[in-house]
Amino acid sequence: MSIPPKRIKHYLQFNDLSLEEYEYVIARAAEIKRKFKAYEIYHPLIDRTLVMVFDKNSTRTRLSFEAGMHQLGGAAIYLNTRDSQLGRGEPVEDAGQVMSRMCDIIMVRTFGQDIIERFAAHSRVPVINGLTNEHHPCQVFADIFTYIEHRGSIKGKVVAWVGDANNMLYSWLQAAEVFGFHVNVSTPHGYDMDMSLVSTDRYTFFANPSDACQGADLVNTDVWTSMGYEEENAARLKAFDGWIVDGAKMARAKPDALFMHCLPAHRGEEVAAEVIDGPQSVVWDEAENRLHVQKALIEYLLLGRLDTK
Repeated sequence: MSIPPKRIKHYLQFNDLSLEEYEYVIARAAEIKRKFKAYEIYHPLIDRTLVMVFDKNSTRTRLSFEAGMHQLGGAAIYLNTRDSQLGRGEPVEDAGQVMSRMCDIIMVRTFGQDIIERFAAHSRVPVINGLTNEHHPCQVFADIFTYIEHRGSIKGKVVAWVGDANNMLYSWLQAAEVFGFHVNVSTPHGYDMDMSLVSTDRYTFFANPSDACQGADLVNTDVWTSMGYEEENAARLKAFDGWIVDGAKMARAKPDALFMHCLPAHRGEEVAAEVIDGPQSVVWDEAENRLHVQKALIEYLLLGRLDTK
């Protein structure tokens, strides 16, 4: 009797996991982080290999995935498209077929979401979105984990998004639908949301960025010029004038509101130094938690639910 093949589960957008799955992976991330802090060896992925495909430069994504896979007992292989056949025109579909025959899980950091969707469609193993132009699910997952660590459940809370309508915002909007919170959105005129990427009504738009921060439990921003849009930098600096998250905007949020930024940050542009280096900022916990959340995610995608009783 043949054994039916295991269904492959990818993580390409935030809504690829259900609330129940997130709750499980969050509990695993907390336990994996505890082990890490206690220097407990935990190697559930011995002889498993992660391939990391980079179309875009990275600091936190590469370090967290590479270190995380090693800490789980596996191996991580770095591939930059400039140094592989993908950079010479090999079809994404072919690369997905070949790479997935030689490893156990793949992380891709690239430009268009269509690229990673095509790659995953031809992969025999789970594929994780390390960032695309449209979505950044791993970062928002780490952000929510960080909020829960500091303040408890995010259900019913208000998250203020001040700045560019980018991949972070679209993942936050998906997260709002999954976890049941609300997003106050403020983007400059001409840099509005792409409504084809919005599938929830759990948001309110504010033309004034200060108004978006009113009563918020969490204030979030990102660089004004994301990778791939560098030629627009001068125009963006002018258009985003007034969208800096400063002390005055944070004062309109709740007294115990947190500030987050996925980094790298430009002090004096999208965020004031008094905020990112201030007592409400949790950006360093947020950055570190990429490691723990992604380790739990990899464990789940490869091993499924573990009997942790």
